[in-house]
Amino acid sequence: MLNTLPLWAEITLAALLVVGGVFTLVGSIGLVRFDDFYMRLHAPTKAATLGAGGVLLASMGWAWAQGRPGVHELLITLFLFVTAPVSANLMAQAALHLRVPSRAPLPPDQPSA
Repeated sequence: MLNTLPLWAEITLAALLVVGGVFTLVGSIGLVRFDDFYMRLHAPTKAATLGAGGVLLASMGWAWAQGRPGVHELLITLFLFVTAPVSANLMAQAALHLRVPSRAPLPPDQPSA
């Protein structure tokens, strides 16, 4: 039997899902539309991580409303928020080591190489 939630809880969970979905969509669009590796690396590691965090927070809220503590969702969220920046940093360092070119414009005060 499904438990019904109070209206404020349903609105909060729906808002978390919508915010998480919007961040994930923005990260996915950034991954497709950005020009070079460094910009493509930035979009999913920032926006998609926040999107997944919003969805997982909604899942934790739903589990709490069902009488479960939501430990699995908390562990997934912590693992995601710890590993995503570390893996992005390692990929960026590898790209710099391999001298992957960037298409980003130079700042106006920096001379061209």
